[in-house]
Amino acid sequence: MHWSLTRISRHSRTAHGSILSGNSSLAGVACLLTVSLLCGGANAQGRLEAHYVATLAGLQIGQGAWVIDIGDDQFSATANGMTTGLLRVFATGDGNGTSRGAVRGDNLAPALYVSTINNDKRVEELKIVMSGGNVKDLVVEPPTTPHPDRIPLTDAHRRGIVDPMSATLIRVPGNADPVSPEACRRTLPVFDGRMRFDLQLGFNRIEQVHARKGYQGPVAVCGVRFVPVAGHVPDRPAIKYLTAQHDMEIWLAPIAGTRVVVPYKMSLPTPLGRAVLEATEFVTTATPRSGSATAAVR
Repeated sequence: MHWSLTRISRHSRTAHGSILSGNSSLAGVACLLTVSLLCGGANAQGRLEAHYVATLAGLQIGQGAWVIDIGDDQFSATANGMTTGLLRVFATGDGNGTSRGAVRGDNLAPALYVSTINNDKRVEELKIVMSGGNVKDLVVEPPTTPHPDRIPLTDAHRRGIVDPMSATLIRVPGNADPVSPEACRRTLPVFDGRMRFDLQLGFNRIEQVHARKGYQGPVAVCGVRFVPVAGHVPDRPAIKYLTAQHDMEIWLAPIAGTRVVVPYKMSLPTPLGRAVLEATEFVTTATPRSGSATAAVR
């Protein structure tokens, strides 16, 4: 979803750009998906192939795809999206993002995040190299526009963070069903290359979903609060609007063979109507640690 929240916060008044920019914004939200049959082992393996549709006030404005591979000691996630439907009357856009890193015990440790957003005005490129949750190298093109009221980013804001896409890969500890209130009880410290913000999640309820292809089963619905920390201009209308929202949600579903849950659906109110990013296809495969072809697909 992040990849969604950040993208919406920057472009809420222009409404164009990639729906799945790896920020997950909705920053990713972004950035975002699910399955059932789960293994309890920390080093289990699984794969997700999902397709999403973005709507605004019920009208389709974009579509995208997300592929996630979680191996015994490594993970990768790749998303791409483009504007469609009525939105093409005003602007065209597409983008892609990739995150990869290591699987260490019960945790996913991101090492690299890259994204490219291409619209009819400019190309935006981002690369974040991480180690131990700290930013080691950062490339942002074009550079952030100086503003006298912008809250400055310091070295401290680049430590103890996750990138926008890795933030949406949530591992639930323990051996119980990961589709539970525990999936929502966390704060995600996101750094998207330009801004440091928290996504505060809280449990709302359990829902049932039925993808057109793939997963059918329960999801954990989390409320989301957007809390800007640094790199933003506090008086910007988009920042003030997102900060004031109490009705943003992310629906989390499991990747088969793992204890990782990821967004199946994200929604938030906008001045033009409710924005929703939802999976139409959500197909996952559980792969035994031996690497055999045995699969569990829901």
